[in-house]
Formats: sequence, structure tokens, C-alpha cells
Amino acid sequence: MASGGKTVHGDAQVDFSEEFAHFAAGLQVSGLAPAVVDAARTNIFDTMACATGGYSANGVQDMIGLVADWGGKPEATVWCTDLRVPAPMAAWVNGMMAHARDFDDTLDAATLHAGVSVVPAAVAAAEAMPEATGEDLIAGVAAGLELISRLGLATTVGIIESGYMYTSLFGHFAATAAAARVMRLSAEQMRNALGIAYSQAAGNHQVTRDAALTKRIQPGFAAKTGLISVAMSKLGIRGAQQTFEGVDGLFRTYLQNRYDPQRLRAGLGTHFEFAALSYKPYPCCRFNHPAIDAVLELRKDLGGDLSHIRAIRVGVNKQSYEAVCTPIDMRRAPQTIVQAQFSIPYTVATALVTGGVGLNDLADTALSRPEVLALAARTDCRIVPEIEAEWRRAVSPALVEIDTDTGTLSRRVDHPRGNPANPMTRADFDAKMANCLTASALDWPPDTVERFRAAVEALPSASRGADILQALAR
Repeated sequence: MASGGKTVHGDAQVDFSEEFAHFAAGLQVSGLAPAVVDAARTNIFDTMACATGGYSANGVQDMIGLVADWGGKPEATVWCTDLRVPAPMAAWVNGMMAHARDFDDTLDAATLHAGVSVVPAAVAAAEAMPEATGEDLIAGVAAGLELISRLGLATTVGIIESGYMYTSLFGHFAATAAAARVMRLSAEQMRNALGIAYSQAAGNHQVTRDAALTKRIQPGFAAKTGLISVAMSKLGIRGAQQTFEGVDGLFRTYLQNRYDPQRLRAGLGTHFEFAALSYKPYPCCRFNHPAIDAVLELRKDLGGDLSHIRAIRVGVNKQSYEAVCTPIDMRRAPQTIVQAQFSIPYTVATALVTGGVGLNDLADTALSRPEVLALAARTDCRIVPEIEAEWRRAVSPALVEIDTDTGTLSRRVDHPRGNPANPMTRADFDAKMANCLTASALDWPPDTVERFRAAVEALPSASRGADILQALAR
């Protein structure tokens, strides 16, 4: 029977870690609907594509140099290089690389990124255990994506209130589940691994407020935890058992016990929440995207003439306002790339001037463009009560109003491009990867996108999951 959505055996409530471990350990690709397999492959493709663009981002080369200097067992690859290091170290750097450009997936209803901890951990696990097949890799990615999605959707306290970034906090458990399934751990071993991960879980929102470079490293920490936790569990080390719902479990200790146990469990094994992940057409915080889409529509109405713009107003929910609108002086004139990535005024102004927001617009040389800064200086943001009431925990819609010499233009966008309600096309994904390859500043064969897509598509029949990396060899 159930109590408050929790499964009950006798007098003891079963922690979700036990339920999920049984589900994930038994997950087989043959039992998944084709759409779910496609969703997992899409995430692998997009996450690793984003990583190629992240190779040249600030801080990545420092991290690569650090793990190279440390050395160790050459069991997993630092992507875009021929460097092989211990699997936890490879997952750490690759997680940072995938998140560095803020171009990676989002779960709009839960305000988190899913793949940046899961895919690096799963691929490193597949390298560390060469007998892991393509099906093992897909099943591991599906398990990890499903866990982070369910944790995010069940949590009812927002990131501003809790102070945690759910991408990295929940990523510790998701990466662990992914690596555990790839390496074929039993349900008991996976449950122990999740408990071991709990002893390492962290990931704060202060890094965003301070525009710290560690913002992009936090998902890498989570990916590293996954490999460490699995290795320890395989040795027989016991971790926490009531990891999520215990007296001192994750939900009480980190999240004020503000979660929905029924949402956490509903349809587990038959309904896959990660199939609703969104993907980014612009390399910046997802909170910016509805406003960018809105101003690009309004730009058409302006006919490309921006000289008559007097003021721009953007209405959003509270968490978007606090994350990408304040302090307003910093958002209007960002001094670092991270500040620009988390700025509605800067990205809206950029979209109006250039007709989009690309990787070149989130580079040090782009931050001082006078025509962009002039429009950003005329941009104000506010909280719209009706949007806050309906969309409190989700990525906020944007209501954009542009005052001109001849009147006011307005547009509201609820579902930004890349959301399942407004999806990107296969051609969009391929173009995005091509853009990332160019941003890497590395020499790639001209057919890299096609070869990598073919490798991802062929994963269900691949005898070794790690062979996917051959398609990214230069």
C-alpha cells in the first residue's frame, strides 16, 4: 500500500532510492519504446556536441592540464584530446566541458540541465568497463536522465529559495545511476552507490550570483561523484540507505521537505519524464530564451531599424528575475562571459542587434559592443504576478514590450524554441554541432557531424558503447 505516495512494506516506508535502484538495475533497451531510445540518443548527441564547443572555453584547458599533471590509470578519455586518465577525472573534465558554453539541454519545468553530469559519467563508465555495449550506454543514460528529471519535477522549492543548483545537486545521483547501470551493478549495489553519492552531493546557486567559473565545473563534480560512488559500491562499501526520504535524507536536509512523493514515483518504468527535455538554440541561460524568441519576433516588426527604440521591458517570474535580471547594472553591462550568459538585458539587446545569440556573442571580445550596450541600458525587467502565479517553478514565459517613437510593440512567449512544444529539427541539431566544432578552434574532418550522428544512431547494435568516441577522433 502507499502512504503520502511512498511505498510501504509492513511498518517501514521504502525510500525512493530502493525503488529507483530496482528499476534502473533492470532497465533494458529492448523494453523501451522507440521514442524513449531516440530521446536518450538525442541527449547523447547534443551533450557531446556541446562539449566540443566547450573545449576552448575559459578554464577548460586549466582543468585538462591539472588532470594530466596528476596522471593515473589511463582508463577513460578527456574528450577532444588523446589524453586518458582515471575515469572519475575524465568525467569531471568532460562534464565541465559540456556545460561551459551553457548550450546544453534543460528540463524547463524543473529548471535544471540533465545530460551534463549523466552523459560524461556514462561514457567514462563504458570506457572503464570495455564489455559495456551500446545498449548498456543507452540504458545508463536513460536511467540517469530519468532520475534527475524525477528529482527535479518532484521538488517544489525553487532554486532561489533553496540556494542549490539542481543541475549539480541532483546530478550527483543521476551520474551515479548512469554509471551504475552501464557497469551492470545489481539493485543492491546501485542503492549503496546512491547512498555514497549522497555523502558527496553539493552544488550551490551562489556561483551564478558571483559569476564564478565554478558554475560550469559543478556538473563535472557530479559526474566525478558517479564514478567514485560506483567504484566504492563495487568494493562492498555500504552507503546511506534512506538517501532521499530518510529523517536526514536529501529532501529534508537540502530541500525543506518540499517535494511531492507521488510525482517522484508516478509511472516509474512506464512513463519517462526525460523525454520532455528541451534543447537550446542559444548558448546562454534558459531563463533568457523566451525573451530572446520574443524580441526576434518583434525585430521583424521593427524592420531591422533599431534607432527608434526608446525602452524595452521584460516581464518574467520571480526566479528568472533574480537569476538573470539583478543586479540590473551588472546585467546591462556584463564584465565576464558568465555574467553575459545570465543576463536578459544583454542577450535581448544582442538578439535585436545581430538577429540571434550565438557563441561569438558570448565571447570576451563581444562584451563591449557599443550598439548592444546602448540597447541593454534601455532594458528593464519586472516580475509579472500572473506569470509568477502560474509558472513559479518552471522556466518563465517572457512578456516583452518595446517602446518606439511610433508606439509600443509587445509579444509573449511561453514555450521557447527547443521545448517539446516548439522543437528543434534534426537540421538544427546538426548545425548546432557544426557551430560547436568551429568554436572549439580544433581541426575536425569535414564529415565529423555526419560520422558522429551515425555512431549515435548505431548505438543499440554496438558491441562496445565506448566506440562512440571514435567518431570524435581528430
